[in-house]
Amino acid sequence: MSVATFTKTGTKATTPAKLEKSVFGVAVTNHELLKQAYLAYLANGRLNLAKTKKRGEISGGGRKPHPQKGTGRARSGSSRNPLWRGGGTIFGPQGNENYTHDITLKAKRLAIRQALSLAATDNKVIVIEEFDNKSGKTTDTAKLLAKIGAKRSVLLVVSEKTVEIERCVRNIPALKLAQANYLNVFDVLNADNVVITIEALKTVHEWLKDAPAKTSSKVSGEQE
Repeated sequence: MSVATFTKTGTKATTPAKLEKSVFGVAVTNHELLKQAYLAYLANGRLNLAKTKKRGEISGGGRKPHPQKGTGRARSGSSRNPLWRGGGTIFGPQGNENYTHDITLKAKRLAIRQALSLAATDNKVIVIEEFDNKSGKTTDTAKLLAKIGAKRSVLLVVSEKTVEIERCVRNIPALKLAQANYLNVFDVLNADNVVITIEALKTVHEWLKDAPAKTSSKVSGEQE
């Protein structure tokens, strides 16, 4: 299946690039796997920062707040009791919870193929022969993206990230730079346009066209 292809200057290429059907033409009968991979990506990137104090971790409370008898109040041995204001927290997060989701490597790659197939079906995939911004200016990159029809949220996929490429896309809003062998379902589904270079397209084809061995991995942006 062919796709719209442009030169590095933004003009229409004479020969359109071809998308492998095994990667960009996968039938998506339902979205359960995509949802699982999407949520797993978010869960595995979650920072576990919440931490509450138990009654033994709060300073003070060593003295009995009032006599055991004679005041008419309930018996209490510490003002840091969880039932008191300023006391400890019962069953609160401790900062060591595990929120990660595991998904098999085979399922992960299938989910990425499904996401790319949906993007290709909706004509969101744009191939550019080469991304070569020698000036290093973000204005030139923005003009190139507008010329090839990439609007709003753009995922720019290159074969390899370089300092020069990162510099010329850094300040463009709603644009995310990704390396071809670090694609994930989250970025592909959230992009209005997936702009990919020829070299990056070859890497994606080689990475995803073959079924992986039976193993498991966390869904993230890491290379598999």
